[in-house]
Amino acid sequence: MTQSPPDQQSVALALAAVADPETGRPLATMDQLCSIAVTADSISVIVALTSHSAMLWGSTRSRLEELLRTRFPQVPNISVVIVEHLRPPSKIGQIGLEAKSVIAVGSGKGGVGKSTIAACIALGLARAGSRVGLLDADVYGPSVPHLLGLTGRPDIQDGKIQPVLHQSLPVEAQSAGLLGSTPRPQFAMPVMSMGFLVPAGEAVVWRGPMLHGAITQMLRDTAWGPLDYLIIDMPPGTGDIALTLSQILPLTGAVVVCTPQDVALLDATKAIAMFRKVNIPLLGMVENMSFFLAPDSNKRYDIFGTGGAKRTAHELDIPFLGEVPLQIPIREHGDAGRTAANFDDPASRPFLEAICVSLIGNLAAAHAARPAMPSLPVL
Repeated sequence: MTQSPPDQQSVALALAAVADPETGRPLATMDQLCSIAVTADSISVIVALTSHSAMLWGSTRSRLEELLRTRFPQVPNISVVIVEHLRPPSKIGQIGLEAKSVIAVGSGKGGVGKSTIAACIALGLARAGSRVGLLDADVYGPSVPHLLGLTGRPDIQDGKIQPVLHQSLPVEAQSAGLLGSTPRPQFAMPVMSMGFLVPAGEAVVWRGPMLHGAITQMLRDTAWGPLDYLIIDMPPGTGDIALTLSQILPLTGAVVVCTPQDVALLDATKAIAMFRKVNIPLLGMVENMSFFLAPDSNKRYDIFGTGGAKRTAHELDIPFLGEVPLQIPIREHGDAGRTAANFDDPASRPFLEAICVSLIGNLAAAHAARPAMPSLPVL
């Protein structure tokens, strides 16, 4: 049986149900199917996606191409090009923050690598092409400036705190050819931390109301600019910072970091209970220091146990985002203020990127699962 040649309408119909990763609504209804070109032996489609879903551009392109190959097997040449769809964020919360998603990264106890994972999530999303800000809310022990090699005291301009910018963020989507010949400007990641305001070695001795005021001020008065994501590195434990955030911002959710060790999992479970108590959704768990792979023998050592976080996530019905092994380069990069270099290391990059992809993929799946918005009546 000879299949009829495709036309623009049949191609558009084949793509009609594909959802925009950011909103979960069909690309066609959001004017994100930009162009469809069809010849006897080729189909070329240009699709617009927002920078919010930049981490998923590659997988979305592959999925669209595979869908078209399955639907039109008689066409030998099929290509999909991603271009950016501009959709600025709305102001959210009491403080009017311009951000689409706010993600807190917490832990039940210190020493599990929470700040490293928070910084890596922010860096991974920014490298993919999303507009990301990073707030170090660990007021008593701010470590993000050191991890990123940032120094200096923020300036005040027009009544706004000017954050310190992390500049070295190559855009992975552009280097991967997803954007064709369309140039993509660099976006420096704004970072704010108490570590920029307090001299090194000086302790912050504050009660709860002062912490609340400091976090509120850093969120409200920092010139973040329009963001796809604000990543918040939470203080360890179950203090009242989570309550502060839940009161002033609609948080997208929280990521909990722990090690496989039983005592760390007990504390992580308390952190999960805290987030649930203040109605902050749990976006997933990350198991840090999962294992050590000896570089000389390639033998695996489960120093802190194995599989504890994955098992706990399953028991508590929380997505498991991935594991990060105990690696000397990750520690060395953090100590040297070069945490971004973890994404240039072939040993650590796959683990870190997998966490980012799982996190944003889960968000996209949640958006797609939302009930469709009802149509407004025609008056």
